[in-house]
Formats: sequence, C-alpha cells, structure tokens
Amino acid sequence: MGEGGLEPTEVGKELAEHAKHAQSHEPTSRHDRTVSIIEAMLLAMVAMLAAWSGFASAKWGTESRLRLAQASTARTQASSATLAAMDTRNFDASTFNAWFTAYTAGNTSAMAIAERRFRPEFKVAFDAWQATDPATNPKAPPGPTYMPQYRQPEAVRAVRRNADADRLYLEGAAAGGHADDYVRITVYLATVLFLTGISGHFRVESARIGLIVVGSGILIWAATLLILAPKPPAS
Repeated sequence: MGEGGLEPTEVGKELAEHAKHAQSHEPTSRHDRTVSIIEAMLLAMVAMLAAWSGFASAKWGTESRLRLAQASTARTQASSATLAAMDTRNFDASTFNAWFTAYTAGNTSAMAIAERRFRPEFKVAFDAWQATDPATNPKAPPGPTYMPQYRQPEAVRAVRRNADADRLYLEGAAAGGHADDYVRITVYLATVLFLTGISGHFRVESARIGLIVVGSGILIWAATLLILAPKPPAS
C-alpha cells in the first residue's frame, strides 16, 4: 500500500492468482462456478475503486501541499510587509521629532528642512494635524500618525496577507483531511481484496460464501464513502 493507498498492481496480482487458482481447481458444480465468478467480479470492482481512490488521494495530497506552501509564502510576505511598515513609521517618527525639536526651539529654518524630509504620504497627515491647531487645541491628536489621513500601505498589506495565510492554511488542512479519507477507504478496499483472495483457497463452500458476503458488505460501504467523499480538485 503506497502513499495513495492500495496499489493497482496488487489487485492485478490477486486477479492473476485467482484465475490461476480457478484453473488448477476446476469447479465441481454450477454453484461453485458462480461463486468463482462473483469472486472475480469483486476483485474487478476493487481494482476500479482502488484506482479512483488512489488518484483522488494523490490529488488532494498535492492540493494540501500546494495550499500549505502558499500559506507559508503569504505569512512570509506579511512579515516582510510588517517590517517595512515599522521602518516607515520609525522614519516618519524621526523626521517629525526633528521638526518638533526645531519647533520648540523656534528654529524656522530647521523646521523647513525637517518638513522637506517628510514622505509625501506623511506630509498629508502632517498638514491635516496642523489644521487642528495642536498648539492651542487641547483636543488635537498627539501627532500626525494619529490622524485618519495617516496611511501605511505596508501595514494594510500585512493584514491582508496574514488573512490570506490563515485561509490558505485552513484550506490546506482540509485538503489533507480529504486525502486521509481516501486513504482510509483504500484500507477497506484492501480488506475486500484480502477476503476475496483467501476465499478461493477454501474448499468449504459455506466459508467461501461467508467471506464473499463480508467482503461485499465492506465493498458497498467503501463505495458509499467514495460517493460521499469530496471530489478531487480539477486542477
């Protein structure tokens, strides 16, 4: 049993052994021949369902790894954007502190030099803050960074990429769960393969029929799970 579940080669081998065993033990009655045919049909159905289950498991496994890789990339991009936003905010704070130091010292030329160092986006927030008359208005915000006009695209991008990372991680985890579900189904199919494979070695007809009935029940259950399981992604 490989990563995707029951290997088709295992089913093919069991079919060949079943045919060889049937040839070496000629059925003694019509009923015995019917049982042999039913066994062969069960093996054939296991082969088809196992192929589909293995394919679906592999597809969901690939989808899971892809989503988790995308989540990791998004998280890295969010961290980079957060660091860039912190650097930008620190630069804005340093230029404003230089202006405020010159303002408290009454040095207008130094104030003008500091203002020329403002980023265009920060200058918008600074002008809006100045309009609140912070020198005389006690209700004025503490500084330009507290103004609604102060924008940091990097911080917005960091929030967005963090949200994308959370979503992609949940999608990757769900896809991994679907892959596990298909592997679980192949375990049932492997059980059917085992029961059908050993049934042909019993000469007691009731034992063969009992194994076939149990195997058929498990096969029906596995087929039902396959029908209800989420279909693999198209891409």
